[in-house]
Amino acid sequence: MTSYQRREQLIRIGRSLFAAKGFESVSVEEIASHAKVSKPIVYEHFGGKEGLYAVIVDREMQALTSTLTVALQDPDMHPRQIVERTALALLTYIEENSEGFQVLSRDSPSTDPSGSFSSLLGDISMRVEDLLISAFKRQKLSVKGVPYYAQMLVGMTVFTGQYWADRPKVSKEQLAAYIVDLAWHGLSRLDSKPKLIFEGGRAAKTAKTTKAAKPAKVTKETKETKTDGTGGTDVAAGSPEIADAPEDASEAEGTEHEPDVQDMRISPVRVPPVLG
Repeated sequence: MTSYQRREQLIRIGRSLFAAKGFESVSVEEIASHAKVSKPIVYEHFGGKEGLYAVIVDREMQALTSTLTVALQDPDMHPRQIVERTALALLTYIEENSEGFQVLSRDSPSTDPSGSFSSLLGDISMRVEDLLISAFKRQKLSVKGVPYYAQMLVGMTVFTGQYWADRPKVSKEQLAAYIVDLAWHGLSRLDSKPKLIFEGGRAAKTAKTTKAAKPAKVTKETKETKTDGTGGTDVAAGSPEIADAPEDASEAEGTEHEPDVQDMRISPVRVPPVLG
């Protein structure tokens, strides 16, 4: 082999071993054994397994960054097309570079945070954030939550891709459709001021107030009691019963109340699409 061929061989072998076992579990002896060379050859080309690992990670980072950047670089595309293209681009990379993706997604021993997989995802999230800010402003929605929405979208896609890499029971196109279906329908029905309905401090306070406002139940014994001649109403004689009054104080007073489960049915006309 030429020096270049030997170097490429060691990179292929190292990538396969790091993907299968992780950085800490792979030794220089094992790399040399698989390549059928002596340990000094590995040190000659890379200075040790740390140097080999750094070269592999750098190559995979460049490949993945290039793939996702191309998918996100056209802001004039329909927003849904950007979501579809980005999800499909990541899944294509995983499918065609499964070992490289496994190396990137494992815990990195690197002390340089700029070269980590998390830093790459941070860069991609910032690109997504820029696209979302533009869309939110067009729809006159608050951009306060945009950084979090961007992290959610990237995280959902990446972690789903990791799961799929070990369980490829559906095609990448079908999985991309699943991801986009969840992401897009969520984006297109965002509330301008989202809030918790059943949990959280405000929801608990509302529930407590509603419970305290419920009137006492009228007992059977009370219903059978006649008026005492002082102008009271004869309940048993067919007059309106207190028990028929609304149990929720908000119903009686016409005040706003929290929706129940039936109120939460999604309606396509409830909120205009954010990115449509």
